[in-house]
Amino acid sequence: MTKHTGSTGRDAEFTLAQLRGDCVRMAPHWVVPAAAVPVRVSPSRIHGVVVSSASARLVDSMPEYGR
Repeated sequence: MTKHTGSTGRDAEFTLAQLRGDCVRMAPHWVVPAAAVPVRVSPSRIHGVVVSSASARLVDSMPEYGR
């Protein structure tokens, strides 16, 4: 088994630069499908879901949730 140790100084910078270069060369090979637009559902059609008040407060406090 190989033991990996963290690099410091110049080695770490070279490794990061090499990784970024590899990513740039591979990017054209990655195909990203078109994002499907979700269909909005009227709140009146959503029923039967029960959420505790603590969970509702937690989700309500997350402004980025559901975006």
